[in-house]
Amino acid sequence: MPTYEYACVACGHEFEVVQSFTDEAISICPQCEGEVRKVYNNVGVVFKGSGFYKTDSRASAPTATPSNPPQSATKPIVD
Repeated sequence: MPTYEYACVACGHEFEVVQSFTDEAISICPQCEGEVRKVYNNVGVVFKGSGFYKTDSRASAPTATPSNPPQSATKPIVD
């Protein structure tokens, strides 16, 4: 069952509640009986396997090797 985080609008009290997906959301603060709201946070996601990186979907660019140096390295520039 998921854990939901709530914060009271009146007193600022923050608390967590373990609830089922089908349970009603908490609406009353357990400390001051004021109105509460659900707090939404970022969810951590881990991508495993291939296909998640930009280099997985395309061929890599050719690189310069000693047998194939770039043109600027083979010819000196003379003015």
